[in-house]
Amino acid sequence: MSTQTHDTREKILATAEQLIYQNGIHATGMDLLVKTSGVARKSIYRHFATKDEIAAAALNARDVRWMQWFRTESNKADTPHARILNMFAVLKSWFESEGFRGCVFINTAGEVGDPDDPIRLIAKRHKQKLFDYTVELTEQLDIEQPTALARQLLILMEGAITTARVMGDYSAADSARDVAQLLLQQAPL
Repeated sequence: MSTQTHDTREKILATAEQLIYQNGIHATGMDLLVKTSGVARKSIYRHFATKDEIAAAALNARDVRWMQWFRTESNKADTPHARILNMFAVLKSWFESEGFRGCVFINTAGEVGDPDDPIRLIAKRHKQKLFDYTVELTEQLDIEQPTALARQLLILMEGAITTARVMGDYSAADSARDVAQLLLQQAPL
């Protein structure tokens, strides 16, 4: 693949990701993608057969980038306990960032009804990766049921994300961190 071809493909994906995050999948049509990206419709179709294919590729790219960012930032704390609590500080920094519109995976999963829709499956894989990372951290603690704790922490994170988006309450991350601290203190050893 030539550099120009790669650059065009990346421009299409970056634009699609931005539009999907801002407007949702259904509101992101090919006309808007052409207009916003400045890439001709014919060129877009050279790279992707359908709008759904573009959306899936853009969401997969976001998943990789977001998880890498989240893991890197969360892992800046020194201990597993501190990394778990740091996940909530990282979420808060995301909530307070310019253009925050909630979780694109929650948003897009809500737009499609079929549980086997490729977009819904991408969202599910993203949440599974977040859960797996949380399990990775809880398994480093000397506790009896690390997977059960990870499940509870995931619910706290998802609740904080939804509350921040729907209610505009970015302190939801602080409240979730406080509950996480209680869970960590009460976890059976």
